[in-house]
Amino acid sequence: MTRAPATPPARERLLTAAGELFYASGIAATGVDAVLTRAGVSPATMYAHFAGKDALVAAYLGRRHERWRLTWDEVLAERDDPVDRLLSLFDAVARYRSREGNGRGCAFLAAATELPADHPGHPWLEADTRLLGERLRELASAAGLLDPEEAAATLLLLYDGALNRFARAATTPGLPGDDPLARARRLAAAWIGTQLSDPRAG
Repeated sequence: MTRAPATPPARERLLTAAGELFYASGIAATGVDAVLTRAGVSPATMYAHFAGKDALVAAYLGRRHERWRLTWDEVLAERDDPVDRLLSLFDAVARYRSREGNGRGCAFLAAATELPADHPGHPWLEADTRLLGERLRELASAAGLLDPEEAAATLLLLYDGALNRFARAATTPGLPGDDPLARARRLAAAWIGTQLSDPRAG
């Protein structure tokens, strides 16, 4: 006899529901009632796990950040070439999007436009920015780029642009259907080739 799949714990259902709704509709536009209905839990159950919507938003962003970091770690573990490791940013976010089913842009960039500076979710926005900047600088240095700081800023600009292109495409039918991440990766690879201290390394 086949057993029915176990029902996830209430906290997990709340985070999954919040993640789906906050990402698709926006944090401000998503009320607690919608999350409760999607998760199939009572208000009392939610408040047993989270002090309120702000705490739920913070937990949603924290879980998303951790999943993104682990995906990037996974891709890096598969790469040996220093330049390929630097370009792993674009491959990692493509893998993350395929797993999470993300049809829109970056959840952290979107949240940054909605959350005030004193919101409990704001530290996760800062953590995402630190992860990107610090890791890109380290990878650029290991790849032998002349100015790792400039390299990190340039790749981050291409990364943000690609993710914002997804957001624009989600709200503007008829845009060209090319892959923004693939284009950003090609541009990054070409730029990196001009910045190596030893051009033969590329």
